[in-house]
Amino acid sequence: MKPLILGALCAIALAGCSDPEAERQKQAAAAAQEHARQELAAEAIGKQYDSAVAAAEWEKARVHGVALLDQYPQSEVAARIEPELAGIREKAEAARELRRMQALWSYNQVAVKGGAQRSAMLYSKERVDVDGSGPKPVQLVFRDHPQWKRHAYLVLQAGDFAKACYGSCQVTVTVDDQPPRRMAAHRPDTDEAIAMFITDNRGLWRLARKAKVIQIQFPVKNGSQPTAVFEVGGLDGSQMPAGWD
Repeated sequence: MKPLILGALCAIALAGCSDPEAERQKQAAAAAQEHARQELAAEAIGKQYDSAVAAAEWEKARVHGVALLDQYPQSEVAARIEPELAGIREKAEAARELRRMQALWSYNQVAVKGGAQRSAMLYSKERVDVDGSGPKPVQLVFRDHPQWKRHAYLVLQAGDFAKACYGSCQVTVTVDDQPPRRMAAHRPDTDEAIAMFITDNRGLWRLARKAKVIQIQFPVKNGSQPTAVFEVGGLDGSQMPAGWD
């Protein structure tokens, strides 16, 4: 009986003492298989990233790039895109900011005698107090009318522009970080709307098409000269008839 027991124990001991080299190879094979799996998964995300970059869809590219570095940081694809991801992040932020500014504009088209009136309108970034009654929006409007032609003007919700502007006055326009410039303006002698037209509407349009922010300082009835700030960077020139751009 004892020889049988001893034989069984020896068999168990031998089974427990597997070949170290065979175990090492088994582990290496498993690691290689896992590495290959991760590389394939990383390549799939990398293709989505590359496709987004090729289409200049920077926000999608940022999402795929960040996901790739988070999930498979040791992959070959991650090593390839990591150096350029900071630039992709910057482009994605610029795209997000452009989309925000585009949403600030509103466009309108109505049928009128002789064709259609089109307009592009934007409210000031912050409300402005022009008469002591409290801050209110100031609106910048570009309008194209078949009979009245093209105009650019400011619209107040309360108060009024300076009396001098019923003839001719000037506003101060600052584009981004450029030096201020003076532009002629006038307020029509009408009570239909509290509006003041910028004489060089074409010049103001060109500035708005190239700028991110335009500040317009204008004289009002109480003698002060408040400033309205407009985030114009999202202006879509295609919304206006040919000839504006």
